[in-house]
Amino acid sequence: MNNRKRMVSILAGIMAAVMLLTLILGLLPTRASAASSSEIRKQINALKEEKKQIQEKIAEVKDQYKANENEIADIIAKKSVIDQEVQLLNTQITNINDQIKAYNVLIADKQDELDNAEGRYATLNEENKVRVRTMEEEGELSYWEVLFRANSFSDLLDRLNMVEEINASDKRRLKELGEAADNVVQAQSELETEKADLESAKQELDDTQAELDAKRQEADDLIQELLEKADDLEALELEFKAMDEEFLKQIAQKEVEFSAAKQAEWEAYMATYVPPTTVAPGTPADVGGGGSGGSGGGGGWVVPCSYTSITSPFGYRTAPTSGASTYHQGVDLDTGTGWPVVAARAGVVIAAGYNGSAGNYVKIDHRDGFTSIYMHLNSFSVSAGQIVSAGQNIGTTGATGTATGDHLHFGITLNGVYVNPCNYVAL
Repeated sequence: MNNRKRMVSILAGIMAAVMLLTLILGLLPTRASAASSSEIRKQINALKEEKKQIQEKIAEVKDQYKANENEIADIIAKKSVIDQEVQLLNTQITNINDQIKAYNVLIADKQDELDNAEGRYATLNEENKVRVRTMEEEGELSYWEVLFRANSFSDLLDRLNMVEEINASDKRRLKELGEAADNVVQAQSELETEKADLESAKQELDDTQAELDAKRQEADDLIQELLEKADDLEALELEFKAMDEEFLKQIAQKEVEFSAAKQAEWEAYMATYVPPTTVAPGTPADVGGGGSGGSGGGGGWVVPCSYTSITSPFGYRTAPTSGASTYHQGVDLDTGTGWPVVAARAGVVIAAGYNGSAGNYVKIDHRDGFTSIYMHLNSFSVSAGQIVSAGQNIGTTGATGTATGDHLHFGITLNGVYVNPCNYVAL
């Protein structure tokens, strides 16, 4: 029950957070013209962070659900053992009950034997008394009759022996019956003792069964509680997934607004744009007669950096090092370390990061089918989504990625196809 209360509290907290987030999002600008692209990007990043937290919560709920399933499986396994023990106890109790019934029958039989033996004993004893008393009273076999009616001394002895034999016979029979009755009593006592032992054992089994029944009921209650907890976790996961989907929708909407804002900013920028004809401040002078970074070219293109020579032109070549291409999709400009690199034309940075072969690189979309790329930079100073002007510093030269020394790999694509940069930039 504590678990259920805890889950209800969690759900209540989540719903409160959702309501608060919905209120906040409702206050955010919804029209592209109402916010700049940078503001919209911040909103998108905030939504992505919230979405990430929701995904973490979903993962936590799934872990809890899995742990709950394992706990249910363990309890079911333990309950199965208890059920088997209860079944065995029931079998033992049934067996003992059958034995007790059998002992009751044996005890009843012994009681019948004892009653018969005692009856025969009483009858024989009474007959002996009556016979002796009658013989004495009627004088049929009195000692005087034996004495005076004896024909001889021998006859007298015979008559005395006859009387003694009758008494002795009766006494023997009485003794035998008495011993038989004692045996019956002893057997009956032993049966009663064994029966009592069985009843005691049955009581212990009953007590054990009561304990197992209590454990089984406890397991049933716990399983029911865990099943209810599983239902709560499933409901919670559905809530989180619904929130995750809502964040996806909001992020997608913000991305549309962001693109619209960027387009509007680009159009506003291009409306007042004048192509530069001078080198960007801080650009080093020509070294060894090579191009000067920022010097003008046809169509508004500028030289991306100062360089000493073109060490690898555009097109087929022998790969200078393992991992390098045999068809060069740009030109390599030989430089020193840390020389400034500028944007060859105005545009929007669409990538700025690191790649295993390109090293640190920057890619700019010029919004007219052209893109330019700058590879093996020692560092870069722009980020994706940033608008740059021709001649604006975007990084410094280096030898990151697959490179044999410091240089700038400069490439241009037209409608997604690499073209020779020398056709557009005065290198």
